Amino acid sequence: MDGPAPTHRSYEPPPAAAGALASWNAELAFRSVVEATADKAGLEFMRHLVKNLAQSLGVAYAFVAEFAGAAERVRTIAFWGGDDWKPNIEYELAGTPCERVVSGQFCIYHDDVQRLFPQDSDLVALRARSYLGIPLRGAQGQPLGHLAALDTRPMPDDLRGLQIFEVFANRARVEIERLHAEAVLERACSDLEVRLESARQDLNQTRQDLDLAYGELQALLEINQSATRHLSREALFDALAACVKPLLRTERFGIEVPTGPETLRVHVLALDRPSSSPMIEDFESQGTVCRWAQEQRRIYVAASREQIRTAFPRTFAVMEREGMESLCALPLLRESRSFGALFFMSVARDAYREIPVALLERVASAVAVAVDNCFAYEEVAKLRDRLASENSYLQEEIREEHNFHEMVGKSACMASVFSLIEHVAETPSTVLILGETGTGKELIARAIHDRSARRERALVKVNCAALPSGLIESELFGHEKGAFTGATERRIGRFELASGGTIFLDEIGDMPAEAQVKLLRVLQEGEIERVGGSRTIRVDARVIAATNRDLAAAVAAGTFRQDLYYRLSVFPIRLPPLRERREDVPLLVHHFVARYAAKLGRRLTRVTPDTMERLAAYGWPGNVRELENVIERAVILSPGPDLRLEADVLAGASVAPAGAPAPGVVAPASGGSAAPAPPRSSSLVDVQREHILSVLEQARWRIDGPHGAARALSIKPSTLRSRMKKLGIQRNGGEVR
Repeated sequence: MDGPAPTHRSYEPPPAAAGALASWNAELAFRSVVEATADKAGLEFMRHLVKNLAQSLGVAYAFVAEFAGAAERVRTIAFWGGDDWKPNIEYELAGTPCERVVSGQFCIYHDDVQRLFPQDSDLVALRARSYLGIPLRGAQGQPLGHLAALDTRPMPDDLRGLQIFEVFANRARVEIERLHAEAVLERACSDLEVRLESARQDLNQTRQDLDLAYGELQALLEINQSATRHLSREALFDALAACVKPLLRTERFGIEVPTGPETLRVHVLALDRPSSSPMIEDFESQGTVCRWAQEQRRIYVAASREQIRTAFPRTFAVMEREGMESLCALPLLRESRSFGALFFMSVARDAYREIPVALLERVASAVAVAVDNCFAYEEVAKLRDRLASENSYLQEEIREEHNFHEMVGKSACMASVFSLIEHVAETPSTVLILGETGTGKELIARAIHDRSARRERALVKVNCAALPSGLIESELFGHEKGAFTGATERRIGRFELASGGTIFLDEIGDMPAEAQVKLLRVLQEGEIERVGGSRTIRVDARVIAATNRDLAAAVAAGTFRQDLYYRLSVFPIRLPPLRERREDVPLLVHHFVARYAAKLGRRLTRVTPDTMERLAAYGWPGNVRELENVIERAVILSPGPDLRLEADVLAGASVAPAGAPAPGVVAPASGGSAAPAPPRSSSLVDVQREHILSVLEQARWRIDGPHGAARALSIKPSTLRSRMKKLGIQRNGGEVR
């Protein structure tokens, strides 16, 4: 709209540096609003919220409003006016200061709001001079309404403290969504009650008709009784089949229900002869008798299938396929709705010349009520159980994905590892897992967590080697808004997320030195500070660390802090490489064969002795992970019941004697873990520079865009340019885009 430009911005939380309105004690105000609304919910929460916000802000009016059935009108849910709650009002958005707010902008008009919005007569009636409003958006970003405050005095320019206004705006948004959800459920329950009442009325009417024609109408009574007893679709249709089939001569009958504008589903309730047709069929509705009966709301009778060949080709095709000759179809009507058809087919010609039309219409009406109630019950049950089902599914998926029984082994060294897990799991002690790459260190961490008292809380995993050195502190400890370029909002760190649970620090040996200092403080004091923040935060997270490096050697080389090493190695667990537990190889082979055979739909019954001998003799420098990949490939390539291992899979690897390391694998030092010897020809800076150059060449020196080097490196273009400048990377004879 045309008009003055208020102090506004796109809807986002106010800056963390914001405190309260001038001379307003934010902490006391926050506490007072929390205490007033802590035990409230729904409309009661809204009323106390606006009252206490108005009193805390020192303004004359405060209200919460939501859309009133259209995007152009809103109505207040709770309205505080100085000394008491005011009656709720409904008004047009156009020409009001609320118009920009509900579109997604945070707005404040410090003074002269009446002059700025001369069309808003309510501002004059309230003698308002200043206005403050914040939009309320749903979890999916849809606009719900807004929270606003008005005053008869100018509002100060100092906007400190609007964070509290934002906090309770979010709470108001949650309550509005909850009220909407409750209203939807209430309407659904009310509609179901109306439908059930209608069914009871239909039943009473049917019983009155039974007084006039008790003999034939006895079947109608049984239909209605079945409808009230059965709410599941299978049980209802079985009952309908038993009640309806005796009314007419029929070899095939059922119900057709539309599934879309041009499709329908046929529920065949009874067949008197063998048929290859399924009991449920899907058709296009165009060219069917049932669609005509549904649309015309009339009964349709065909003496022979030739009679409908031209007008209803799809129904003709079904009758010809099933050997049916005559047809009767009745629409399923309820009140003003027509939502399907009941049909009868017979192998005899002109089987339905003389039929009790009035009785069949009542039968169709009763069936309609039963089916409609059944479908309505299914919808209500689906809404009611949706959240519980999703939660149950996710919990079961987690249990299947991270099952302790995935750890396979019966060797003495693995038995020792299992014993150590059982001893340390129930304690809060820090655990350091040592082992080569691919030995299953994460499985050990999950087993310890699942057997601890913290198993009901999260196990948060952090791969220290995968995080850039500039971001690892933000990932571990979080950051405040504006702490660095790109920090557009506050972020909760992994330690806070793991509080009360367990944090698994994988590849701890690759943690930068500056992050090691902060990690040491967490281990010693149980305290963190977010990047860019000054507030100390207490955390209670059990630390499990893992590495494939020799940390003792790293301490001696000065790349790892000695005090941190001693803090982490309170309870070390060394995972043996696969070459040191060769007796476990057959167990692991059978385990992986069973897993991937089931996953890939293969029937593998055995592993040949020579294949098992080759697998057991191989040195497995990649340990269990390499074995798993080899078995998956072998399962894919094995056409018969025997697992076949291609000759070139383990080619070039000499068989290592028992107890000796495989070629190319460094034997572990006593009490430590083995790690491949790192290349000594290049420094980390050189490797990083060569990698960036390689990616830039592949991207043709394009930095931005979907095919740029920044996207390939998973970093921001500005970060890539900064690193190129730091590493001295320039393009010769061309421009970097």
